[in-house]
Parts: sequence; structure tokens; C-alpha cells
Amino acid sequence: MFIDIGKPIADATNTFVEWLIVEHGDFFEAIANALLTVLVFIEQILRGAPPWAIIAAFAIIAFAASRNWFLTAAVVVLTWMLGSLGLWEQAMQTIAIVLVSVGIAILIGIPLGVAAARSDLARALLNPVLDLMQTIPSFVYLIPAAMLFGLGKVPAILATVIYATPPLIRLTDLGIRQVDHEVIEASRAFGATRWQMLKGVQIPLALPSIMQGINQTMMMALAMVVIASMIGARGIGETVLLGLQRSDPGKGLVGGIGIVVLAIIFDRISQAFGRRLQTYRTAGS
Repeated sequence: MFIDIGKPIADATNTFVEWLIVEHGDFFEAIANALLTVLVFIEQILRGAPPWAIIAAFAIIAFAASRNWFLTAAVVVLTWMLGSLGLWEQAMQTIAIVLVSVGIAILIGIPLGVAAARSDLARALLNPVLDLMQTIPSFVYLIPAAMLFGLGKVPAILATVIYATPPLIRLTDLGIRQVDHEVIEASRAFGATRWQMLKGVQIPLALPSIMQGINQTMMMALAMVVIASMIGARGIGETVLLGLQRSDPGKGLVGGIGIVVLAIIFDRISQAFGRRLQTYRTAGS
């Protein structure tokens, strides 16, 4: 009754991955080394700095983003809480992975979102790929990632980028498409080129939506930390994984609380910055 299409798909995938490893192994190794260099640099700064300096840096970032003393105090308390939970080193490792992953996602997501907003063809081609990226279980692409880059933090970053980039692409596309056509027509009437309209009109007006996309990307990147720990990414996710492996619910709960604390810090800061952009946009109009 059924035609076996699973085995040909599996065989073709295995053949393709093996070809990539044999023919382009040096290329993937170069990518891995570059990512590790950046990641280790950020991690060394975060882990080498005294905790009070990191807490102060978070406070400055929170106040700069929100101009709200209550939020700044809350961020200070939450950051201090990470150390009090015994998760300071792991938190710094997780923050480094998230920063690198989100940075790569921004470099990929915003240009693709702009392309989708300015071309219906690009949008039609991207949508199925984004649907696949958002629905396919992350374990599925962890396997070829681990084969291409080995175990550790690099495949974890790759998996996180794949998982977390789609919201940024979609919200960048949505934000640019929702820019008032009258404003675009006015800029065109003044002789603005397509690049000038994009840089001076569309992206500034779409910034609140883009910031919402960055916020969602951060949250999804943090959601990957437990899964990433299964391939040696370390960080807070490793604490949760150890709790699961050793049947230690207390350790797992502490790790889970640490992840929630980090998520709240990133969410509140990025949301506050997005609201400030929205207020600035409303005042400017």
C-alpha cells in the first residue's frame, strides 16, 4: 500500500552530509574556529570581570534602554540572584552563547527581512523555509550540525541561529511593509533613492517591529540552552541536564530558575528599548 520514501530521503541526506564533510571540511573548520574565537573572547570578558562590574554593566544598559530606575533596580537584583543561585559562571557562558547567536541572527535576519519586504518573490521563497525552520524539531538539525562541526558550542550556536532567526525575519518584513505609503511617496517625491528611503525612512519607522523581532529571537535563543547542553555547550542548560540525568529535581529547578531570570532580564531590557523607540517614533511624527 505504501511507497517507501523515508529510506531514499535518509540515504540522500547521509550522502550529502558525508560529501560536505569530505569536500568542504576545511571550510566548516574555518567557520568553527572563527565562531569559537569570538565566543571565547566574549566569554573571557564576562567570566574574567568581577561580578560587581557585570552587575553594574547590566544596570547601565537597563537604565539606558528604559530611563526607569525601578527596572534598573530589578535588573540589578535579578543579576545578583544568578550568583546567589550558584550559577554565575554558567550564566556568563550562556550569555556569551546567546550574544553570539543573536548577533549572527541579526546579521542574517534583518537583511532577509528587508529583502522579503521589498520583493514578493523573495517573500514567497522565504516563507516555506521559515515555516520549516520553526516547525522542524531542533534535534533534527543538531545531528548534521554535530557531524559538520563536532560536539561543543559551535553546533549549539548554529542550532540556536536556525531556531531563533525566523521571528526576526518575519517581524522585519512586517514592520517595513506597514510603513505608511504616504511617507514613502513623500520621500520619493523629494528624489530619495531606494537605498535612501530604506535607510532614512523605512528602517527607522520599522524599528519598533524590528526590536520586537530581536526580543523574540533572544527568548528563543534562551529556550535552546537546555537542548544545546546535550551536545556539550555548557552554561545553565548543563545544570538542568545534570538534574535530569541524576534524578535531582532540586538541581534542575535551580537551573530552570536561572534560565527564567536571564529571560526576564533580556526581555525587560529589549522591551523597554522597543517602547522608547515607539515613543520616539510617535513624538517625531
